[in-house]
Amino acid sequence: MRKTLFSLVLLCAMATGAWAQSAPDTATPAYPYVKGYLSFIIPWVTFSKNSTTTEFQHSTTIGFPVGLNIYYSKRFGFSYEITPSVVWTKPTGKEGMSKTGNLLFDPGPVFRLRHNINVIPRLAFETQGRYGFTPVLNKVYCKTRAADCWFSISFPARFGNSAPASIGANLQIGFTFN
Repeated sequence: MRKTLFSLVLLCAMATGAWAQSAPDTATPAYPYVKGYLSFIIPWVTFSKNSTTTEFQHSTTIGFPVGLNIYYSKRFGFSYEITPSVVWTKPTGKEGMSKTGNLLFDPGPVFRLRHNINVIPRLAFETQGRYGFTPVLNKVYCKTRAADCWFSISFPARFGNSAPASIGANLQIGFTFN
């Protein structure tokens, strides 16, 4: 009986000590931590040696980037993004059609600046056989408990696949889940 009573008192003392501990400060996240995001991207214009292509000129392309950001500190992280693209075209005199146009993998470091601005110099690898880099300027414009809303302007430079080098400008709007 004494052993049982002693065991119960010891168990209660241990449990009370565990409950008495203060909760960790949630204002300062423990690094590293991961956040996922969804977005869509619209290419405004693409320039190459042979042509200038603007969105909605002959077709419409929309990419749907999804990604993971791993933050290692308040100012630095790494982003892994995969972007499938859908292209809608309407050839002259024919019925319109849509298809998956490309799959892009573009990882890169995230440099977190003041005022919710991020700089992300990404590498780029496309299933169409093109490769290159994409500098991105990102701004978080709305933070809630559930998600951060943001927009980005990017300038993709592409090479390879027997096509002339090109540079473009894109608009991306997305949501990072908290």
